[in-house]
Formats: sequence, C-alpha cells, structure tokens
Amino acid sequence: MRALAVASLLIASLASAEGPTRRFALIVGNDTGGDGTRDLMYARDDARKLHDILTRLGGVKPADAFLLLNDSSENLLKSLAEVEKRAADARARGDRTALFFYYSGHARDGALRLGSTQLPMESLKARLAQAPADIRVAVFDACKSGAITRTKGMRRAPAFEVESDAQRAAKGLVILTSSASDEDSQESDSIGGSYFSHHLASGLLGDADKSGDGRVSLGEAYAYAYERTVADTADTASGPQHPTFSFDLAGNGDLVLTDVIERREGLLIPASAPAGAWFLVDMRGFVVAEIAKAENAQRLVALAPGKYWVKRRLAGHLKIGQISVAAGEITVISPEDMKSADFSDDPVKGAYQTLTYTKHWGVGINGGYNLVFDKPLEAGGYFPSAPMFGLDVMFHNAFGRGWSFGIDGAFGFTSGQLLVGGLESLPYKYSALALGLSGICEWPEGWWVPFVGVRLALNIMNREFPGSGLPNQGYAIFVPGLVLGMKIRFSTRWSFVARTRLNYLLYTIDSTRSLGSVEFAGLFNYEFGL
Repeated sequence: MRALAVASLLIASLASAEGPTRRFALIVGNDTGGDGTRDLMYARDDARKLHDILTRLGGVKPADAFLLLNDSSENLLKSLAEVEKRAADARARGDRTALFFYYSGHARDGALRLGSTQLPMESLKARLAQAPADIRVAVFDACKSGAITRTKGMRRAPAFEVESDAQRAAKGLVILTSSASDEDSQESDSIGGSYFSHHLASGLLGDADKSGDGRVSLGEAYAYAYERTVADTADTASGPQHPTFSFDLAGNGDLVLTDVIERREGLLIPASAPAGAWFLVDMRGFVVAEIAKAENAQRLVALAPGKYWVKRRLAGHLKIGQISVAAGEITVISPEDMKSADFSDDPVKGAYQTLTYTKHWGVGINGGYNLVFDKPLEAGGYFPSAPMFGLDVMFHNAFGRGWSFGIDGAFGFTSGQLLVGGLESLPYKYSALALGLSGICEWPEGWWVPFVGVRLALNIMNREFPGSGLPNQGYAIFVPGLVLGMKIRFSTRWSFVARTRLNYLLYTIDSTRSLGSVEFAGLFNYEFGL
C-alpha cells in the first residue's frame, strides 16, 4: 500500500500584538517505505517544493530550515530535537516562535515509514504538541493519514477559520492531513507530485489568496487544497480523497503562511487577461501552479526565478507561451504572445516527468575516439588509438530513481605501421570489438542530466599484416572502467549525450604491462516508455 505523508509546520503570524515571529522548519521527504511498500515517485520533490516556498515566501530563514531526503526516523528525531532547541533559545530571548514540520513519504499501520525505519504518528503528534514553540502546524499527506486527527476535532469539510482580531496571538497545534482515515493519498504523473501537496504548494504561491491582500493564510491554504484535491481525485480509480484538519488553539490572530506581495517576484496575470484556468509549468514539464483567474481580476503568483511554460486549455485547442522570471522582478504575461496549438502538440503534457521517474529504456547511436596511453605502434607500442562506433541500450531507473544499467557494443578500426624488432616496419590493420555492461547513477532532475558509473567490458582486438606472410594476432581481455557524462535533453525523448570512459587494460603475453585508455564519445539517444 502506498502512502505519502507530508507533515508541514508552515506558519507565520502577521503583525500580531506580540511582534514578529521567528520561524523554524523541518521538512522531510522519503520515497521508500521498506518491506510491503512500493517506492513513491514524487515524495522528495514535494518536500523540495515546500522547502523552497517556505524559505522564499514563508519567512523561514534558510539556516532555520532543515531538509531531510530519504533519511531515517532516527535522523528525523535528531533534527526535530535541534529545531526544538533553537525554538526554545529564541523564546528565552523573548521572541514569538513558530515550528514548521513537513513530511512527505510512506505511512502504514499508524506509523511513518522512512526506508526500513518507522516512527509512530501518535508519538510524533505528542512530541509536536509539547514542542517549545508558540504555534506548531503539521501537515500529513499520507494514506489514511486522517487517523491522526480523529482524536481531536477531525473534520472533512473545507471550512477552517482563525479569527483575526489579533488581540492575542494564537498558540497551539494545528494538524492538516491529505486524506481521511480510510482513504489513500494519491500521486499524479501529470502534475509531478501528490494531489494534496501540489495544490497546497500552488495555493501558497498565491492562488489561495481569496482576500486579495497578497498573503495566504492557513485557512485560505487549507480550503484551497481541500477543494482542489477532492475535485481532482473524484474520478480516479481510488476515488475522492478528503483532506482533514484538527486544531488545539488558544487566542486568536491570523496565521499567515506565505507573503506573496512582500517578495515582489514572480508572474502577474493582468486583469485584462481571459478568465479561467491557467497552468504554469517548469522546463521539466511539471505543473508548478494552477491559477483560477476570475474576470477582471489580476493574479500574482510568486514563482521562483527561471523559465516557465504558460498554458490555457480552451474548448478546441491550447494557448501556450513561455516566460522568464528574473530574481526580484515581476514578469507580466501578455496573452497576445501565447500561440495556439493542437492538443496533440502540447509540449508540456507530462511525458517528460513520466520518463524521468519511471522505469523505461533508451537506445543511443554513438561515435567517439579511444585514446590509448601507450607509445605509437611505429615506436614500439602495443595498441593503437582508434575511432569507435557503436550502439548503447540503457535501462533507466531499473533499480530505483536514478539507478540504471546499460548494455553497449562498439567497433573500432585503424591502420598504420608496426615496428618489428626495433628495425623493420610493417603495415598493419587493427580492429577492436568492445561489449560492455554498465551501472549508472543519474540525476534526472532537469533538461541537463549528469551521470557517473562503472563499466566492465570484453575487448576483442585483432591485428592483420597484409602482404607480410605473418599470421593474424588476436587478444581478448576484460577491461574495467569508470564512466562520466552529461545528457542534454532537447525534447521529452530525444537527447544528446557527451560521455567519457576511463579504462584499465592489463597486457600479459610477451610482457606484463598496465595500460590505460580514455574514450570520448557523443551519442544521439531516444527513450521509450515501458
């Protein structure tokens, strides 16, 4: 059973009578859940996304934000202890404090599942309830995560309101979950994340700001994520998913999660732009935010600096444009610059992230040059340098995201003069066949994909001496090596690969010599879905 847990302490009190709030965050993402679970695809990405939003827009200083990816429950508790210590020190200095905790990963049988380790959700809830911070907010995006809210005030309705008279700032614990106690939480390839975390993040970027004051409160964010999650999952195979919340608060005061207007960075959809749904997609093909624009209303979305696609889906076609968001600047989208496109030509319809995160295979045609660290044959060397041409087959994500293996074959040839006995020079023809197996670690997070790995190849080499009467010479040996390279995508399936292999060859016929070679190659690669 699949579970995605997101525990997120995201809060900031706005202009309360007790002064500004020092904010701390512990953000955890884990794709693996140990025995009996299937690896998730987007838990770590959800965590990275919330970490970025909190440190850019949520008032959490980078030094006060802890991000744990695919880590253990032991390290989670150690990091929580460090956050608690910092919060206690800040309170001792008279600061008002907020503790943010985000967990994205597996949950099963009442426990968070972090790889082979577990952490009971009730014990974590008790720990957060006693944490030395004025306000604590936890969000769980997990299968059946609503069980943690049943003991106190679980609600399946989107209404969530904190009074804003601000005479006395709120204190206590708020828990949000992605699903009810009898429901699964769901991920989606088309949005590149869990439904709940995706809509929570989209809301925090500005779309949940129903008041129009440029700030997203806890109530606004939860109501937005609830409505969008229920709507998006209504027709899925698992059925509708209902987020829940519980709260144990004293006092009042608006709880602001993100301040979009103060940052003054991102995308502005002007009031004159058409009403309806706008999709903002990063260069990897992930939907960063979905904006519901009303008629004659402008929308500010606090996108991080970078390039994005902007897409609107109309009745019979698409409208697509591209924008660049610069640091510290607001980019205004011009609907006139968006081009019409057929649905079949949608460049941001989700194919890329499916290939990035799922098992699939690719074929590459390569050409390169193998440079042998040896003397030239005409000067007494053993093996010449030669051009190589071949075919690579790579099985991506075969052992988990980023862990791949490949099979390759290459043929090389050259000719020249061979020095015999230090005196006579004979013409020769040289050929080499290399058949290899590689284990590769890729970082498939963008259009530029670096990779490293190891390789073991069987090299079969042959020399002929035409017209000399000498017999042909053959030599076969296993050659270990290291692999380093960069894949550069120029579409969702096509890419160019620049690759270097460093090989070690041990020659043991008439003498024993250790030889090395380095192979430089370029590949044109096409990836197929499985």
